[in-house]
Amino acid sequence: MRYEHFRVLMVDLESGKSSPINIDGRDQVAGGSGLAALLFTIYGKPELDWDHPMQPFILAIGPLTGYFPLMSKSVCSFMSPYHNQYTESHAGGRSALALFFAGYDALVITGKAKTLSCLSIGSHHVIRKDAGFMKGMNAASAGKLIRRMFSKSSGHRSILRIGPSGEIGSAMACINVDSYRHFGRMGGGSALGIKNLKGLIINGESSFEAPADKAYRKVFEKVYEKVTSTDMMRKYYHLGTPSNLQGLNDIGSLPWRNLQSTSDPSISSITGDMFADKTLLRNGACSGCPVGCIHLGFFRDRFKEAARYLYHQVPYDYEPIFAAGTMLGVTDCFDILRILEELERVGLDAVSAGVALAWATEAFERGLINEQETLVRLAFGNADGYQEAAEHLGRGTNEFYRVLGMGTLRAAAEYGGEEFSCVLGQEMAGYATGELYFAAQALGFRHSHLDTGAYSWDQKHSDQDVKKGIDFLLADEPGRAFLTSMVSCLFARSVYTNEQLAECLAVSGYQTLADSIEETAEYIRTLRWKVRISTGFNPDNIAIPRRFYEVKTWKGRIDGSYLDQVKKEYGRRIMALAGSDN
Repeated sequence: MRYEHFRVLMVDLESGKSSPINIDGRDQVAGGSGLAALLFTIYGKPELDWDHPMQPFILAIGPLTGYFPLMSKSVCSFMSPYHNQYTESHAGGRSALALFFAGYDALVITGKAKTLSCLSIGSHHVIRKDAGFMKGMNAASAGKLIRRMFSKSSGHRSILRIGPSGEIGSAMACINVDSYRHFGRMGGGSALGIKNLKGLIINGESSFEAPADKAYRKVFEKVYEKVTSTDMMRKYYHLGTPSNLQGLNDIGSLPWRNLQSTSDPSISSITGDMFADKTLLRNGACSGCPVGCIHLGFFRDRFKEAARYLYHQVPYDYEPIFAAGTMLGVTDCFDILRILEELERVGLDAVSAGVALAWATEAFERGLINEQETLVRLAFGNADGYQEAAEHLGRGTNEFYRVLGMGTLRAAAEYGGEEFSCVLGQEMAGYATGELYFAAQALGFRHSHLDTGAYSWDQKHSDQDVKKGIDFLLADEPGRAFLTSMVSCLFARSVYTNEQLAECLAVSGYQTLADSIEETAEYIRTLRWKVRISTGFNPDNIAIPRRFYEVKTWKGRIDGSYLDQVKKEYGRRIMALAGSDN
């Protein structure tokens, strides 16, 4: 079913007014990432800081949401507390289908509520309720209360909430989505917290009929077959992304103990197989996805006085295991899940928080900070200490944790240790694969390993051809930007080729998009960079800390000269494609 315009719900928390509006541009920006960037050009305030009440908080979905499998994610965009620039974060759960069945392509929230609040939106309502009693409440408890505050509607409902880290403005604060998914990186939790929103409920109360013609059904069945009956997605259901742990360790590309090494024999106790054998309770799936890549592990606490056990369910993936496991030298599956649960409770992005605590541990060992700052003795492998430190970080217990919560480099500037800060634009993801990847994450649009396929390139190429590497990065990016404008799960990249997307768009009524995927993808990529640059992005201002120059992979020690050349050329090409001088 084709919609000529984007249907956008505008909510102003300052005035309490809301209204649905139509926005043109479907054939230019598609939806998702492209739509979010377009909306920021209209409602964003590049000249103002991230915490100004008029900065918009934007959620957007794509034209294929609700019509095809794995079109199950939402794009969240905002001015980031991490670098005071425009950014994006992506999450699954029920958020995309809930917004779709609410009848909107996007939600734009401006202003600031007078008191800590929860906001509920739907096809026919926008309701704000006071939530002052939730101040400082952890994300799990807040979720339980939000469900009771708002009566359950028919259809899809998605509940977004923040923990205490979002209330205090931490640059690492995430948004918990339906318990097991997250808008994780770049501080989205604080983008909600600064608006005094503890929770956001999206009620998908409407219904829509799928296209009735045979062409749609034929294409749907073709995609469904690829997703469920071939090997394309099987990896993600079985062991999931934790299967990467052993392989990356084997090639010397898995960060250990604040990236002091890239391989360790103790990996055998925390491989994907070990997590599945020891902790896996069940698989879950985002709405609209038949794959079920969400892996829920368990651990249990024994209460001796009551002679009973309490079971905890914690989602795990490769990245959280790296951040709360190998990066911290923790090599017990259950200990890793305990740390992850504490990060979940306070509402911190697991990757940023784990990498920040790894830096703090090395700084502690070197005597740059002491227990007066950390409030707990930090040591690699000390899981109990990291659980306690996670709560301090999420709540900003003292000055040290408040500074660290604004980013590892911010803390290193004050306490020392910048040279061993594992920061590539933001705290690194779990791939120490080589020069192209380090440069790509440092300068990438979201500072995410999924901005490009650089981590894969490094594993296949030992040559040092700067032009060839940068050409790959620049050629790879538009396709990913188009997928996140659909909004597809990026795990489905092998399923949703341009040819397959063209078929899906055509039978859904978007023939113009189907006929112009490459041109539209390039337009979206350029628009996103222009928006980012308008808020202050400059590749010359991003440094790669010395620790990355000391890394040794399967190719040998990192070549510092090659890394510098790659970073410089990638930055130049980004600015050039966006029409900016550097």
